[in-house]
Amino acid sequence: MKIPPDGPTPATVKRRPEVAVLPLVPPFTLETAAAKVQAAEDAWNTRSPARVALAYTEDSVWRNRDVFITGRAEIEAFLTAKWQHELDYALRKSLWAVSDDRIAVRFQYEYHDATGQWWRSYGNELWEFDTRGLMRRREASINDVRVDESDRRIFGPRADGDRSDTPLR
Repeated sequence: MKIPPDGPTPATVKRRPEVAVLPLVPPFTLETAAAKVQAAEDAWNTRSPARVALAYTEDSVWRNRDVFITGRAEIEAFLTAKWQHELDYALRKSLWAVSDDRIAVRFQYEYHDATGQWWRSYGNELWEFDTRGLMRRREASINDVRVDESDRRIFGPRADGDRSDTPLR
C-alpha cells in the first residue's frame, strides 16, 4: 500500500486487526489523528480486551465514568467485565479535535443487556499519547439512553470506506 507523502488518510489505512500498517505517533496531524481514531474504533469493535489493552502504556491511567483504572492489567479486566455485560456491543468514534500528543473524540455505541434491553451510550474522550503512540491517559464521560431495538442504528463494525458521522439524536 502506498502512503501519500503528506501522511495517511482513513482511506489509506489498512483496517485489518492483525496488521499494524502505520506508526501513528505524535505529533498528530488531522489525517494521522483520524487514522488513530479509526484504529481505536476497529480495535474496540473486536471486543478483545487483550488486543485493546495493547494500545495503552503499561502505566496508563483512565477515568471511565466514575471508575479510575491504572495499567494494562486493570484495563483488560475492566474491558472483560464491560463486554460480559454489554452484549452485541458496536461502536462509532469520530475525531473532535487534535493537538500535538492529544486527541479529543466523541462516540456512540449500542448494546443490549442480559434482559434484552437495548442501550445507546453517548460519550466524549480525551486521549494523551506517549512518543511511541501508546495512550497514557484516557478520560471518558458517558451517558446511557434506553432505545427500542427498532431504533438501533449501529450494527457491527463499519463497512470499509464508511466514514459517516453518527447523528446526535
